[in-house]
Amino acid sequence: MTGDHQMLALLLFSGFVAVTLGITTWVSRRRQGSAEEFYAGGRLFSPMENGFAIAGDYMSAASFLGVTGLIALFGYDGLLYVVGFLVAWLVVLFLVAELVRNCGRFTLADVVAARMSERPVRIAAGTSSVTVSVLYLVAQMVGAGSLVALLLGRTSGAAQAWTVIGVGALMVIYVSLGGMRATTWIQIVKAVLLLSGTVALTVLVLVRFHGDFDRLLVTAAERSGHGSAFLAPGLKYGGSWTARLDFISLGLALVLGTAGLPHILSRFYTVPTARAARRSAVWSIGLIGGFYLMTIVLGLGAAAVVGPDVVSRSNTAGNTAVPLLALDLGGGAGSTGGTVLFAVVAAVAFATILAVVAGITLASSAAVAHDLYASLRRRHVKARSEVTVARIAAVGIGVVAIALGLLARDLNVAFLVGLAFAVAASANLPALLYSLFWRAFTTRGAVWAVYGGLIPSLGLVLLSPVVSGSPDSLFPDVDFQYFPLQNPGIVSIPLGFLAGWLGTVTSDESADEAKYAETEVRSLTGAGAV
Repeated sequence: MTGDHQMLALLLFSGFVAVTLGITTWVSRRRQGSAEEFYAGGRLFSPMENGFAIAGDYMSAASFLGVTGLIALFGYDGLLYVVGFLVAWLVVLFLVAELVRNCGRFTLADVVAARMSERPVRIAAGTSSVTVSVLYLVAQMVGAGSLVALLLGRTSGAAQAWTVIGVGALMVIYVSLGGMRATTWIQIVKAVLLLSGTVALTVLVLVRFHGDFDRLLVTAAERSGHGSAFLAPGLKYGGSWTARLDFISLGLALVLGTAGLPHILSRFYTVPTARAARRSAVWSIGLIGGFYLMTIVLGLGAAAVVGPDVVSRSNTAGNTAVPLLALDLGGGAGSTGGTVLFAVVAAVAFATILAVVAGITLASSAAVAHDLYASLRRRHVKARSEVTVARIAAVGIGVVAIALGLLARDLNVAFLVGLAFAVAASANLPALLYSLFWRAFTTRGAVWAVYGGLIPSLGLVLLSPVVSGSPDSLFPDVDFQYFPLQNPGIVSIPLGFLAGWLGTVTSDESADEAKYAETEVRSLTGAGAV
């Protein structure tokens, strides 16, 4: 890219960073010592504000960069991510949003531990929440590296590394100084920027094809090199029985995983009532639905205007399809319009990454402090001490995410998020649904449900083509691939539910009928909710 691209994009990056750091500094002057302030922003946000913040949390680099790249490269099969991400919100709205807000305080473990022996349940749920969050963070780090690699023309591997480190440092600052209040306002600003940029690009793509969507489809298919197969199922997931199973596995993970994502569930605690939580979910569904419909146009536009060959040459996983599309729509390389549009899109994508990593880091540091530290240290921990631990945990989580982000820099970010969704659906969702709806559920069942989904999902990923045994693996020179699928959801999700059932029916402990009745009334009516 030219020096003009670099300078303008870096100026816009700097502008967004300056604004968000200003928000963080302003918020940090307010009292952040209480756990409710740090974890839930004082529960003062309106449904509309929280709906925008949820949309900002959910519309990540995986959506803006990864999904559009997959559609540009694989056509119809890339649309699975769009459908999965969107349909997942119906599960959240109907099954968990209001109930979680009524039953918990700050984390997923609050809901599960309400009826159980707290310590083992909190340790299990906290461990799972941190694992899911780190996997999700890795995807954002990879997106940041891809973006700056494109901006700097891959002139330096060190530049990518320093970008990932810089993103990690900023997310630690956002979380440790500003807590949930600053993170929420950063998400709102980012959601507005992302939706505005997506609308502008979508309009430009449709104008390029004179509003003729059929012409867009035909041109995309012609330039793809695959003809009509580009618009039919099977280009990525139809080559063999393992590919078809991978398709089903990914679909299950995407649809069920959202309801188990810690950083999404924690957002429902930032509103004052369960009704507000439900209205937040409705707001977010509208915003997210519109966004994902536009990503379809952007993905097909990248295939039709830029071409899959150019996209894959720039980044083999397709993560740079949208910036390249913006460059072409603005007039091409070297033009003023192309330079400006490319820089704006790159800055919006970078803002997306910064905002999402802040939300995920806050959720994972809350799990470390509120669940793990409070359980392992002593029963009653002072709120101020717990908040201090959360701030320290943000640093440690940032370091781990940076290291893994550097390792996985060549993987598609949407694919990486699919793995995080699979772990969330396998470990968190069974424990959450059983605790809300099964009267006989016990402590052993809760612990087994979490570990029974977490351990198989991670183990199967380690033994899959993602890690070894193929040229696109993390370690292509070694081969310990024994599990043929890239996404473990089709196996690990049923195992999580089975382990929860087995742990309950083999437990000597009797379920506490009184606590279940209290949880049921509280979850459905909001009586006694914090």
